[in-house]
Amino acid sequence: MNLHEYQAKAVLRDFGMVTPRGVTINEPGQCVAAAAELGGDAWVIKAQVHAGGRGKAGGVKLCRSIDELAVTAQSLLSRRLVTYQNAPDGQPVSTLLIEETLPIARELYLSITVDRAAERIGIVASSAGGMEIEEAARTTPDKILRETVNPVSDLMDYQARKIAFGLALSGDQIGACVKLIKACYRLFVECDLSLLEINPLVVTGDGRIVPLDCKMAVDDNALYRQKALAELNDLSQLDSKEAEAHEHQVNYIALNGNIGCMVNGAGLAMATMDLIQISGGKPANFLDVGGGATADSVAEAFRIILADANVKAVLINIFGGIVRCDLIADGIIQAVQQVGVKVPVIVRLEGTNADLGRQRLAEFKDYSGLAITAANDLNEAARIAVQSAQGGAK
Repeated sequence: MNLHEYQAKAVLRDFGMVTPRGVTINEPGQCVAAAAELGGDAWVIKAQVHAGGRGKAGGVKLCRSIDELAVTAQSLLSRRLVTYQNAPDGQPVSTLLIEETLPIARELYLSITVDRAAERIGIVASSAGGMEIEEAARTTPDKILRETVNPVSDLMDYQARKIAFGLALSGDQIGACVKLIKACYRLFVECDLSLLEINPLVVTGDGRIVPLDCKMAVDDNALYRQKALAELNDLSQLDSKEAEAHEHQVNYIALNGNIGCMVNGAGLAMATMDLIQISGGKPANFLDVGGGATADSVAEAFRIILADANVKAVLINIFGGIVRCDLIADGIIQAVQQVGVKVPVIVRLEGTNADLGRQRLAEFKDYSGLAITAANDLNEAARIAVQSAQGGAK
């Protein structure tokens, strides 16, 4: 679960870190009061969306007058912001963060995440922070600093100091950086985060170290014990189908293809999407109905998939390990009748009673006339789905 920047900065402050003073607004008319509260003669206005790349997409602006602030607010609040991370549809902007300006001497980068290869929490930092951090990582990898944390000893002071020295800080800045890194690590662990990214982490003209921007993601599996953070979830940032799937506890991610996918198991879902791509098609979604798929969950999955007008065919790939394939076939038939599916449906069943499941689907197709095809293997299913989608698009 992602947090907005203004929410993430509030969490930073709860852990003793100092952030730029800011005010959130939801309509342009609030700009005058926000500017008066912050003071000064220039402000930074930032669109609050769950995506990176806001600066390059015009979602972060420096405004030097109240009029400019109001015009920019009106422009941002009346659009969906499209960045390289959320293209092509973008996300709605319903909240803006207006912040004081700071004299920036340097821009640094700091993040904490789970290093799955090392099976530990990893800290990444760089002296090349800002909008071009990805390019810096690609062209000058020597500027990227990394530390992994031993779960037995936790983050050690020497590791934080090593990062501070690697960022070319000096004097009191080293102690301030060490304190900030340790606070971020404590936050990461106590709040069950999967990502904490501060970009840029700036050194101001008077030598202070301040998080100028912050991205924070909470591990969904820990939300049951992070109730205060869970309440901050903004479902408007999700694709409407993803929001509905979240409500029904279905794992769904919208994509840009035209072949709907319904699979039980995340790994099998990824393999199914790969085969669709290899066969010349494009998946419209990732959808995992879970190992215990039922008629109700299949019907709900159909509704979510078919809410996407681009879907021209649906590929169902079920491995009957926990549940029998004949029961899955019955569930698919029930769901097709209940939802009123109009596009071709290709089903690959494997596992317990797979032959019986395929037989029931074939019998249903014979008397119903609906385009349900039982494939013998996944390669065949992917090929038929791609052909069906291409035929339906003509």
